[in-house]
Amino acid sequence: MARLEPLKIDEMSEDQKIIADEIIESRGKVAGPFIPWLRNAELADSNKKLGAFCRFNTSLSPRLSEFIILIVARKWNIHLEWQVHRPLAIEAGMSTDVIEALRVKVVPLFVNKDEEIIYQFCCELLENKRVSDELYDTALREFGSPKLVDIVAIVGYYCNVAMTLNAFEIFPENGDDVFSQDN
Repeated sequence: MARLEPLKIDEMSEDQKIIADEIIESRGKVAGPFIPWLRNAELADSNKKLGAFCRFNTSLSPRLSEFIILIVARKWNIHLEWQVHRPLAIEAGMSTDVIEALRVKVVPLFVNKDEEIIYQFCCELLENKRVSDELYDTALREFGSPKLVDIVAIVGYYCNVAMTLNAFEIFPENGDDVFSQDN
């Protein structure tokens, strides 16, 4: 059970109601990290805008964006984001073999060079809190600086989502554990 329940309409300020309506219009309901974020209307609004940018408006293809989201979801063990984004990644062209390797924490066998570089870049950033000069140079040659900025923005936004979901214990409604307990 989540540590915070969704706010009821009569508990919301006018600003919260406006943001809640916008969230419902774009996402169908107030769920996931928006449950706690909505306690601060400005925060919820800012995160809604950043999330929309990171999902739909970066310079990356949906295949690569969704892959980055899955990398972050797995590193933080966020079941909800994994369940939401796994089918989107497959639909966008990610290999189910790469996704399954990621899920069980095995380095995937990559067919696509761009996926391998993104995997290395994101993992190094998440694990070491920085990226080596050599890997940075490789990623810069492959993607260019605008795409690298977008990669880091997606990682950062979904780390924010992950910390929020984990701190407030927000799990999928069906309670499925998509990761094995020992990983």
